[in-house]
Amino acid sequence: MDRMKNLDDIISVPFSKTRCGVNFYINTGSSSDVCGVLTEHKRFKTDFFNFYFIHKANGFLLLNFRKIPLQDNIILLLSPHQQQEWHVDESQMQYNFLIFREDFMRTFLADKFFVYRLLYCYQTDTLPTLIASQEEQSVYNRLLGLIKQELQHPSADSYNIIVSLLYYLLLLMNRNYARFYNLPVDIARNNYAFRFKELLERHVRDVQRVEEYARMLGISRVTLNDAVKSQFGVSASHLMKQRLLEDLKNELLFSDNNISQLADDFRFSDPSHLMRFFKQHTGKTLLQYKQDYMNGIYE
Repeated sequence: MDRMKNLDDIISVPFSKTRCGVNFYINTGSSSDVCGVLTEHKRFKTDFFNFYFIHKANGFLLLNFRKIPLQDNIILLLSPHQQQEWHVDESQMQYNFLIFREDFMRTFLADKFFVYRLLYCYQTDTLPTLIASQEEQSVYNRLLGLIKQELQHPSADSYNIIVSLLYYLLLLMNRNYARFYNLPVDIARNNYAFRFKELLERHVRDVQRVEEYARMLGISRVTLNDAVKSQFGVSASHLMKQRLLEDLKNELLFSDNNISQLADDFRFSDPSHLMRFFKQHTGKTLLQYKQDYMNGIYE
């Protein structure tokens, strides 16, 4: 996996098929294959999904601004472009990993909103973690082993088999994730909620009114809100504000922008409106939040 240094001192890690030794935008293996990769750089982001099926753990992960304590039998389900800062002794960790780019499945799957249907992808309310039983870990590892076997010994139908295995694995974990966090698992009657989630990833800095997203989708605000509540258990407004806070916190902590610049970048009409919004939803001022983070007080 090639690494390119950014000006903000956060390393961007794109998926490299050549470096990973595979012909597809997917790979899996164990910690012994990649020992040292988690702490090679202080902070880094990837343009692919990173799933870690951890058997033996220590330390913690700073994921964007959140502190995630690590423990045995935890699964980390990390989406692309999230900042990772690992505080671990890798020599004492044991895990299997799965990495893949979203576009890996697109040739095979007609549903372009598939990853947005997964409750652990591109979300903010619940942690991207799952505690698995020994039985569940065994099933996951079996599927990872089958994917690895196809990657190591590819044949004409390997792509279809790998995507099928990945599809099954992702849906199985989604079912267990929903049960673990008591999230709704209603069968979707339409794609509105998932399309809304995709639009948030693209426009949340510029568009901060649910009505405008409803207009983009060609539906009413009520219809959009009903769809989001049915799929994610929260209102469309809540989902949008939490996603906006995610970006605001990251910019506050990991950029040199002052409050006026942040207000401009996030389309707040006045810096005071930004400060009021942030205090209302975090209980802290922007300065307090940043000082707490610098002092090791994390979410």
